[in-house]
Amino acid sequence: MTHLTEHFTLEELTHSEAAARNGWDNTPNGDEVANLTRLAQLLEQVKKAVGGKPVMINSGFRSKQVNDSVGSKDTSQHRTGCAADLRVPGMTPRQVIDACLAVPFDQIILEFDAWTHISVPLAGVKPRGSRLIIDKQGTRAYSSNT
Repeated sequence: MTHLTEHFTLEELTHSEAAARNGWDNTPNGDEVANLTRLAQLLEQVKKAVGGKPVMINSGFRSKQVNDSVGSKDTSQHRTGCAADLRVPGMTPRQVIDACLAVPFDQIILEFDAWTHISVPLAGVKPRGSRLIIDKQGTRAYSSNT
C-alpha cells in the first residue's frame, strides 16, 4: 500500500469498480499522483473537521475511460486527481459540508444528497471556495439553509 498521507492511500484514491470489472487501467501519471497527494492532504483536514471519523472515498482519480463510463465530463476534477467523492458514516453529506466550510477547498458539492464532492485546485492556483448543490433540479449555490 502506498500512503500519500497518514490516513489516505494511492490505492483508495484510484480504486474504481468499473475499472476492476472491465480490466481498465486507472493508473495516474506523475502529475496526477502529485495532485492526489495534495488531495490527500486536504482529506486529512476533512478528517479533522469531522472529528476524526472515517472518511470513506467513493471515487477519486478517474482515467478517461473510467470517467466516460460514469457519464462524467472530461473537465471533471476527478480526471486530474484533484477531486474525491466521499461519505462519512454517521453524518449526512450536508453535515459533512457544514463541518468542512473552514477547510481551504477549491470546490465542495452536495451531490444528490448522497455524497460530498471536495477538490483542490491545480498546483499554484488559489482555491475558489466554490459551494454547490447538484441534484435532479440542476446546479445551484449551496447554503447551510437550502
